[in-house]
Amino acid sequence: MISVASLFDYAVMIALGSLCLSFLITIYRIVKGPTLPDRILGLDMLVAIAIGFIAVIGIKTGYALYVDVAIALGLVGFLATVAFARFVMSRGKTEEDILTEVRQAAADARREARTATKAASKAAARPGPAAGATGGEPRHD
Repeated sequence: MISVASLFDYAVMIALGSLCLSFLITIYRIVKGPTLPDRILGLDMLVAIAIGFIAVIGIKTGYALYVDVAIALGLVGFLATVAFARFVMSRGKTEEDILTEVRQAAADARREARTATKAASKAAARPGPAAGATGGEPRHD
């Protein structure tokens, strides 16, 4: 039969292992994240995972001081997330907005190029004066 102490040790090891795995996945998301808000959310998740580590270690050691450290880290993490969010809002545009603007500008440029091509082909098809019909040399004023 498994004793309560060994079951407790297994539970702590499983919790620490799952926290390590979630830490690595979150780091990958922060590095790979396509936009700045995704990265900010990943950093907020790292704070939550760190709080989880502190809580599990506090439960394992039995020290109540770790609870105070976890609460303080939670408050600092919350303030950091708010500061990052204000930074993103002050920038006014996310990377998604910039990508949308670039796509719109490219579509406008293609539309203008088509219009210019149509105008050039119409001008070429219109009969006009011959190349030498100006009466001699071109004037340079």
